[in-house]
Amino acid sequence: MADKHSAAESRGITPIQYDPQYILMVNSLKKHFPIKSGMISKTVGWVRAVDGVTFNLKRGTTMGLVGESGCGKTTVGRTILRLYPTKTAGQVLFNGEEVFDKTPKEMRDLRTKMQIIFQDPFSSLSPRLPVGEIIGEAVREHKLVPPDEFDDYIDDIMDKCGLQPFHKDRYPHEFSGGQRQRICIARALALNPEFVVCDEPVSALDVSIQAQIINLLADLQKQFKLTFLFISHDLSVVEHISDAVGVMYLGNLVEYGSTEDIFKNPLHPYTKALFSAIPVPDPTYKMNRIVLEGSIPSPANPPAGCKFHTRCANCMECCKTEAPVQKEIEPGHFVVCHLYDNEKEVVHEEKPAATEEAAKSDE
Repeated sequence: MADKHSAAESRGITPIQYDPQYILMVNSLKKHFPIKSGMISKTVGWVRAVDGVTFNLKRGTTMGLVGESGCGKTTVGRTILRLYPTKTAGQVLFNGEEVFDKTPKEMRDLRTKMQIIFQDPFSSLSPRLPVGEIIGEAVREHKLVPPDEFDDYIDDIMDKCGLQPFHKDRYPHEFSGGQRQRICIARALALNPEFVVCDEPVSALDVSIQAQIINLLADLQKQFKLTFLFISHDLSVVEHISDAVGVMYLGNLVEYGSTEDIFKNPLHPYTKALFSAIPVPDPTYKMNRIVLEGSIPSPANPPAGCKFHTRCANCMECCKTEAPVQKEIEPGHFVVCHLYDNEKEVVHEEKPAATEEAAKSDE
């Protein structure tokens, strides 16, 4: 049963209608965690890990989700998969059905269609089970193939992920990092899912191995018509693999659109700052990096108005008191920022953007 906090947060959210072209529709999703204190563990506050995220994901495509550490990217993925038993507010429609309305039996059937690849392949694999059992455990539990076809099925999945049949009898500690991630991919793929959350699947790997895993995911997506939510810090990887990109800051999606639109024409000041930090493989190129001042506010006590205004060089008076709403600036390109609100005539503060050169001169 939803608590009073959840009920209050749910008010004012307009339900969305299902569109068959989208496998996943997320509307004003919120996930807040209680802060407990005292002898009786009284709730004294809430950590607003995800505080109103809205996006749609087309079938057979990849959406990249980027942002600083602690902005809520992983929490979005885990909440969508219902790895947390409840949400605070919002809608999560998978194939038109609300994920959080399903009974335990219905959710068990849905588990095969929604999978996740975790960031650390070593900690997400049981050290007590051989690889063949790790990959086939859920297949056997859900009775996806007849017992006499089980071994051939696991061999086929392993082959598609670049693993050899004799690897079945080995344990995770006997493999390299890249091979362990292939095992994790095979485990997810074995259930024949439709949607996979890739939670920074290459961040713990060497650059050369990262390229192999990214190419493997791209090949598997074409072969099995998979849909990916790709969470990552590496913007170059996201640009390579994603069809659409969402930029998160402190629990909110501040910009969302196609990869081409986002990278060619970033609109939000935070997106521009992120992209200015992408390294360019040219020693003669002079970078004009935007340096954000200050630290990220606490999600337990976010600032009023726009959450980014404490670090924004384009801050206006309305940013400090009024939260911006999502606006479609061009077809399919959304931004949450007062700079693009034509109804407001507000004078900018005299606060020029900081650059790397300016930061060096101050030193």
